[in-house]
Amino acid sequence: MLAPFEDGAYFGRLVRAGLMDAVQNGPTSIPTIQTLLLLSAQECGRGNLTQAWLYSGMAFRLAEDIGVVFDGRKYGVQLSTEDIEIRNRLFWSCYFWDKLIALYLGRLPTLQHSKASPPRIMLDDTAEIDTWLPHGVNAPNYLPMQAHSISCFIRICALSEILNAVLITLYNPVEQSTRAQIANCVQVQGSALAEWHDALPEFLKIVVPLTDAQCPPSHIVTLNCLFHTVNILLHRPMLTSHYVETEGPSHGDHLRHCLVSATAVIKIFDWAVRSFGDGHIVLSQAYAVYTAASIFLLQVQATRDLTCTGMENLRYCTSALERLKSTSPVLGSALQLIYKALQPIEVLSHSSEATTATEPEIPYWTVLGEPISETSYVPDAHFADFDFSNIEITQEMFDALSGIEPISANVNAGFLMDGI
Repeated sequence: MLAPFEDGAYFGRLVRAGLMDAVQNGPTSIPTIQTLLLLSAQECGRGNLTQAWLYSGMAFRLAEDIGVVFDGRKYGVQLSTEDIEIRNRLFWSCYFWDKLIALYLGRLPTLQHSKASPPRIMLDDTAEIDTWLPHGVNAPNYLPMQAHSISCFIRICALSEILNAVLITLYNPVEQSTRAQIANCVQVQGSALAEWHDALPEFLKIVVPLTDAQCPPSHIVTLNCLFHTVNILLHRPMLTSHYVETEGPSHGDHLRHCLVSATAVIKIFDWAVRSFGDGHIVLSQAYAVYTAASIFLLQVQATRDLTCTGMENLRYCTSALERLKSTSPVLGSALQLIYKALQPIEVLSHSSEATTATEPEIPYWTVLGEPISETSYVPDAHFADFDFSNIEITQEMFDALSGIEPISANVNAGFLMDGI
């Protein structure tokens, strides 16, 4: 259907041309800001990070320019109930995307929530009872499900507030937080994250091990993947940093949090892929797999065991990311970070086998194997045991982890100096 239009590229040019006209002629409008957000997300997935950052910045500043960042019930001119609802949704859409793109690119979030901000309340909840079916998927046995779109959106916006605090304190590219600030953030946001998850309605919660007959709507998959991503990002620094002493039972809890969430991500992701295919995986879900891979990579780096369960899980993650990078090229840089971190382990492994200095460099697939197709992978083959409550946390393990620098949380690491 899109072939006569260059697979949609023709429409993209029209949108960008119309967008520039709208910006130049002003004043701005709600549709202009919505368009900028969509273009930013599209360019981010394509790997055009400069364009993605530029479009998002324009959207946020135009939103501020027309007062979207303020509660329309308290400030500004008289607005209709419909206008207030639209502006509330747009503000929280901007707020949520601000956290994601800051996370992807390793930047500081731009928008902050305050008492003057629109409330996290949606007055029109008709979309809550919409029927959801996967679009463009040949799934005759998939039963229609209630979308729960409004509940999901409100919860994911609340989760992004926790992510905002984590980014500013633990992943601040400008200013290093103190040990006290980091410890306080992990404690406070850990409690907030647990409360958020406990309050999550059952119809939005994906419980692992998986027991439901069919995968829920993709936006609910994204919500749960993002929860586990934030949980990993919150606890991961406590595994490898020198912020605190590497002893005590709490450090075993940090490792368990990371292992449970990383394993949950690949189980949920695998469920979604088998239900809807790779073509319906969005960047935030793929990023969750990358974050999970960082934990399995730490396992392999700490143990230097290429036959451990962590290595099997890492193979699954890299195979998934390899498949998805054709539609989301930005994942290519994320994969390079993983492969680079594995190189010393590859060399160590092969040095014990009578290799010579004249042999060619060992490619990553000698360890990771060829990418697994979306239909050939057998779920639960190597991560069926989900109970980490009795995992042995030894001092040797923490000693090994404390000396390892985890791969970057952002997929732009290593490419920040391009063009300079």
